[in-house]
Amino acid sequence: MAKYKRVLLKLSGDFMAGPSGFGVDPVAVDSVAEQVKRATEYGVEIAIVIGAGNIWRGGDALARGMDRATADYMGMLGTVINAMALQDALERMDVITRAQTAIAMHQVAEPYIRRRAIRHLEKGRVVIFGAGTGNPYFTTDTAAALRAMEIDADVLLKATKVDGVYSDDPLTNPEATRFDHLSYIEALNMGVKVMDSTALSLCMDNNLPLMVFKLSPPDSLARAVLGEPIGTIVSR
Repeated sequence: MAKYKRVLLKLSGDFMAGPSGFGVDPVAVDSVAEQVKRATEYGVEIAIVIGAGNIWRGGDALARGMDRATADYMGMLGTVINAMALQDALERMDVITRAQTAIAMHQVAEPYIRRRAIRHLEKGRVVIFGAGTGNPYFTTDTAAALRAMEIDADVLLKATKVDGVYSDDPLTNPEATRFDHLSYIEALNMGVKVMDSTALSLCMDNNLPLMVFKLSPPDSLARAVLGEPIGTIVSR
């Protein structure tokens, strides 16, 4: 039986890219969709916030002198492309899905309306939130924390390419220590790079638990919603 009734899954746009690390790869998207479908089979209500790192790197543009707000809006549009791709993959797997965007674009998605999103979830539909918060200067991590609280999610699931939070980068330091649990303050003081400080502060102020886990192997998301200790829990 699932531990959580309703979850918000935060995905990096990198999960949508293939071996090249850029663009939208149908095989990679299908792999993510299969994980989501498997988790829904336990009766869990799933909402998703997705980034756009596979399409647009605002930091690179800023380094070349682009206006910050312009770069952020371009990133928001990139998240909508990813949301549409994931919605298509899920619906091909017979998972009813709705995409909502914080920037109105009625031809491709519903506008974000909190009560409508909750109603979709109650009906067993997966809801994908695109365009971040709709405001520049906020990351998709912050959008994920905000949406999780708005829909009254039980937990924020942050999917990464490592199996939790470490004392150092485990990909470069084999001596790095993995944490099973951290408090919000400990995570903030450590400068945990898997979630930005604004998002962590939002979680702390509203007592929203955060789980950082690795989106691999293919049953990882299902195991996370079942409450298995496959990552690091950040909570009060």
